[in-house]
Amino acid sequence: MSQATVLAQAEWQARERAHRDRMRHWTVPHQRRRADGTRHPVLDFLFTYYSHRPSHLERWQPGPGVVLAGPDALRFLRRPGYREVAGGVALDRAAFTERKASTARFIHSLLAATATRAPRLSCFGLHEWAMVYREPTDQVRHAQLPLRLGSAGTDEVVESLDIRCGHYDAFRFFSTPARPRNALQPTRRTQIDLEQPGCLHANMDLFKWAYKLDPFIPSELLGDCFELAAQIRILDMRASPYDLSGLGYQPVRIETAEGRAEYARAQADFARRATPLRERLIAHCHELLVENKPDCENGGD
Repeated sequence: MSQATVLAQAEWQARERAHRDRMRHWTVPHQRRRADGTRHPVLDFLFTYYSHRPSHLERWQPGPGVVLAGPDALRFLRRPGYREVAGGVALDRAAFTERKASTARFIHSLLAATATRAPRLSCFGLHEWAMVYREPTDQVRHAQLPLRLGSAGTDEVVESLDIRCGHYDAFRFFSTPARPRNALQPTRRTQIDLEQPGCLHANMDLFKWAYKLDPFIPSELLGDCFELAAQIRILDMRASPYDLSGLGYQPVRIETAEGRAEYARAQADFARRATPLRERLIAHCHELLVENKPDCENGGD
């Protein structure tokens, strides 16, 4: 087993403050909107579709292999998954249950398979258009927002372009008439076979896979995945059929050749930025699974 890193109290407190301040850029405005009963069709997604609570997002975790020194570290014992060790407080290996290990195995398999594929950059964000295709305007997901091209114009775009969405959690929100128009018919069972690193939703989901490992993941990595997801979400909605100009978002007009080229360039950039985060998560899952094997598998008695 690898030797633990001991962090002095001043060092880990500085990291804790930096993470909290970084995440409060996003959590504080969300909490204010929630208190006011105000919806944000772009950013609420980060806290509603994804189930990690704002308070948990702000909470710093050192990750495994770290001992927090100093008297203030004792407050971590009030959290699940920590124990007192020689020199301070650390994550409790026993808290990495078989259920958590099963999650880590799935995440590792999914991300490792995704990493082997070349990015496909020709979907143009049509999943959002397919979600409103031939739907009554009062039944679409963001009914409070107008459609830039109106219902008929939106339907024409869906019918004029090829849809090839391989992300199950996007596909499952397609309208019923749009589903057969998709060249792929992803299911939960085929998720590992179909996800690819150019997909905006697959790259946003790196945040989900990070928090599924909480507290056994450094919060700095979680924060990196969250901020990437936030930036991708903005592109996702700018390329959608909705008119978001009232919120200050200018559209990426994927109904035009120029707009599709703009979208593909941004999609390629996000794929590039997601690659090291995916690699870090893969390595982290591998380390967790190796370090937390039963002692007999690690060479013990």
